[in-house]
Amino acid sequence: MKLTHLNSAGEARMVDVTGKQPTVRAASAQAKVTCSAEVMAALRDGTVPKGDVLAVARVAGIAAAKRVPDLLPLAHTIGVHGAQVDLTLEVDHVLIRTTVRTADRTGVEMEALTATSVAALAVVDMVKGVDRSAAITDLLITAKSGGRSGTWERPGFESDRSVEA
Repeated sequence: MKLTHLNSAGEARMVDVTGKQPTVRAASAQAKVTCSAEVMAALRDGTVPKGDVLAVARVAGIAAAKRVPDLLPLAHTIGVHGAQVDLTLEVDHVLIRTTVRTADRTGVEMEALTATSVAALAVVDMVKGVDRSAAITDLLITAKSGGRSGTWERPGFESDRSVEA
């Protein structure tokens, strides 16, 4: 397996995508934030002391998708043309699912993962005063489409919304 972010001497490099044609691309990711029963009830009732946790997390995730090159030194600056962050209250956790879309020269997997992880961090930040045990788990790419490698879906994580580009 050849790692594209290493040169022939094994040194880190930014992959040159100048010659690639922009194509429509999308990626989806998800994570869970496990919370106490008390916090899950407060989320359902809208009584978390810091305010609307889900709204803050949604906006944080969208904003984060646009900041990936500031965080990951070898990531390309790309146009994030769409970012959807959905938060669902499950029995014992908040399920965060994101999809990021672009029409650019490289994929948006890191943007989807970053949006998901920052949305999860926002949930933890908003509930930590009530539940210090809140934890982020199961952060992963669930699907991607577009580019040379085409469409891929993680088995067992078929999305309820398509990432088809």
